[in-house]
Amino acid sequence: MKQGNSNVRKMKASEIELTEKVVAIKRVAKVVKGGRRFSFASIVVVGNGQGVVGYGLGKANEVTDAIAKGIDDAKKNLINVPILNGTVPHSLETRYGGGHVLVKPAAPGTGVIAGGAMRAVFEAAGVKDVLAKSKGSSNPHNVVKATIKALTLMRDPYMVAEQRGISLKKLFEGKDEE
Repeated sequence: MKQGNSNVRKMKASEIELTEKVVAIKRVAKVVKGGRRFSFASIVVVGNGQGVVGYGLGKANEVTDAIAKGIDDAKKNLINVPILNGTVPHSLETRYGGGHVLVKPAAPGTGVIAGGAMRAVFEAAGVKDVLAKSKGSSNPHNVVKATIKALTLMRDPYMVAEQRGISLKKLFEGKDEE
């Protein structure tokens, strides 16, 4: 069943103040007639810590240029993430290429239980408590993309309760307010 992502709204980077986290930098080589030509590829995650996050890829001959290009790319791909009481609203499992991630809500005080690439995404988004597992490839590019995909597929609990015509308490506990 495909989940609705009506809560995903493209944000403008000029509206908000963002923090950047470099997830990975790798040196790539291109073999040319005279030998090898080296350049650098970086993956960067940006977020405001309050439900807005994005990722970007940058390639350049210098590390600093690659990071700057990654930040610029990340600012063009910002999404809104539904956060309820510091955690994600529900469990979700998604794939992107070889990356396969499982994301679960956690009790307050748990912290971010996630691997390196996933941790950067959750911290940039402002998720305080979450249980996450990378079950597929450990390639940071695919893990970050799978994590972002999972966050875009998250449904906002307030919108779900409104669509169903019930209270938030009934949505989560199955009981009506008295």
